[in-house]
Amino acid sequence: MNEALVVLVRSLIAFSSLLVFTRMLGKQQLSQLTLFDYILGITIGSIAASLSVDLSSRAWPHWVGLFTWFAIVAAMQWSGIRWKTADRIFSGEPLVVIRNGKIMEQNMKTIHYTISDLLEHLRNKGVFDISRVEFAVLENNGNLSVLLKPEYQPATLKDLQIKPSPGGISTEVIYSGLVVEENLKMAGVSLRWLQEQLQAQGISDPKEVFLATYNLDSGLLWIDKYQDN
Repeated sequence: MNEALVVLVRSLIAFSSLLVFTRMLGKQQLSQLTLFDYILGITIGSIAASLSVDLSSRAWPHWVGLFTWFAIVAAMQWSGIRWKTADRIFSGEPLVVIRNGKIMEQNMKTIHYTISDLLEHLRNKGVFDISRVEFAVLENNGNLSVLLKPEYQPATLKDLQIKPSPGGISTEVIYSGLVVEENLKMAGVSLRWLQEQLQAQGISDPKEVFLATYNLDSGLLWIDKYQDN
């Protein structure tokens, strides 16, 4: 068979396989990808390219490799959605680099995050004075989320002559139907309290809840059920 025709057929197979696999894996913007996700994408693309143009070997081993990598990524995604521990292992966790206006040097050293990196990301967020930052969190995809001190936020409470109060951070108490008892203890609430709050909203089993978060400062329990209206 003509080599050009073989490459054409194998390229169509590779393209079709990638199209199906990526549709099954779901949509995610490039800016939301972690470094590991990006490397996985490059690896799968490289296997697909070999399937297209590597005429020194048969096509089926490349396709088996492509399917194997897809299956691994799909298993990682499924386990990350189902279990918070798996999501933490595969995707990592956001890391606080500024807390209460104080730079967390040890956290930065752990991930080899330099002062220059921090200042650059702050400037990208329009923050040129680090003393105005209350919290800064380095997300898994490398983006920096910044919370300014209350008096420097738009339409500041300082301008209104109102004493600022901390907004607090919510923590997950139910994740994919599973109660996170460790977070309940950190928030100072009991499992019985959580069950009473769920029953008050007509929820008999935590498995009905996709995500529930609790804000310690405001005392607000936010619930999202699996069944969407």
